[in-house]
Amino acid sequence: MYGLKAIVIGAGIGGLTAGIALRQAGYEVEIYDRVRDLRPIGAGISLWSNGVKVLNRLGLGEKIAEIGGQMNRMEYRHLSGNLLNEISLAPLIASVGQRPYPVARRDLQNMLLESFESLGSKVTLGAKCIEVVESDRNVTAKFEDGSTATGDVLVAADGVHSILREYILKERVSPQYGGYVNWNGLVPISEDLAPADMWAIYVGEHKRASMMPVAGDRFYFFFDVPLAKGTTSDRANYQTELKAYFQGWAEPVQLLIDRLDPATVARVEIHDVGPISKMVQGRVALLGDAAHATCPDLGQGGCQAMEDGLVLTNYLVSTNVSVVDALTRYEAERKTRTTEIVNKARNRAETIHGKDPAATQKWYEQLAQENPLDVTTAIAKIISGGPLH
Repeated sequence: MYGLKAIVIGAGIGGLTAGIALRQAGYEVEIYDRVRDLRPIGAGISLWSNGVKVLNRLGLGEKIAEIGGQMNRMEYRHLSGNLLNEISLAPLIASVGQRPYPVARRDLQNMLLESFESLGSKVTLGAKCIEVVESDRNVTAKFEDGSTATGDVLVAADGVHSILREYILKERVSPQYGGYVNWNGLVPISEDLAPADMWAIYVGEHKRASMMPVAGDRFYFFFDVPLAKGTTSDRANYQTELKAYFQGWAEPVQLLIDRLDPATVARVEIHDVGPISKMVQGRVALLGDAAHATCPDLGQGGCQAMEDGLVLTNYLVSTNVSVVDALTRYEAERKTRTTEIVNKARNRAETIHGKDPAATQKWYEQLAQENPLDVTTAIAKIISGGPLH
């Protein structure tokens, strides 16, 4: 099915990855996004090896290596600073054949955008898709300003608050609160915070403080605090609030709070979506967070969106029955994979953040006793479940 035209709604990680894959496969591709300025939500993302492998397949391996951080090990510490576990990532890399790359979201989005535009396609911003109309031969996206775009297939990659999800499901599915708030941002790497090649994670009181290296000699950091949904916060008070939430935690955590710039910190109420019953309707396919937003506790949200884009493209170019047939095959493969990830990520979020305090305490105790190889084996199993083994 070469020479077809794809309309992609959403210019985030999933939409851009799908756009690149489809364009490389010979499709004409148009991407539209409702925002007027592409500003990614959140400062960073841990891109595990399965996501990196998708980028490698698309010829972007050198570019992701340039913007990715060199993360060679993980370290869990109790809030007091006492070491719980040190985990080398070398066995993981040897097992799956690719190192992970923590990366600043803006760097990743810019890389994907430049790669897409270098293929002779463009992204149209300020275009809010409000309706989809299908016929036997094509599909049309209708935008709020009255304009339209018509193609052979439509990829709905419009995020966790997807407008097009309702078209697929015939009902509204609202994102579900994950039970905690996440503050995240970037700070310069400094040895008094953590070693430059390490992912440092402090845990206790059902909270987390974490730092991981990204390019440009920076740490991507985040703080997690279980709070009621709708808890308000003033950016000017972020440091004061975090000092209160993390009172008595180890010195590196205190230094991190001192050094963050509130003006550049994102504060996000964590939500997930799904698992949902359908990802496809006719010529329209949900992709990424629109289909399966996950709690970020497995680091698989962006990776799953990238896998979606690759698998969708593979079915469109490798089957010749029809677009509808190809999308049905895409749904069958991805629904199984992403349902498992959504459920696993929510379970982990609940364990980490004290939904059942006894389960969280048990996790703390397990961290101190766990064989590091068991940790990397579990991560490798998640990675190897994707399309590029």
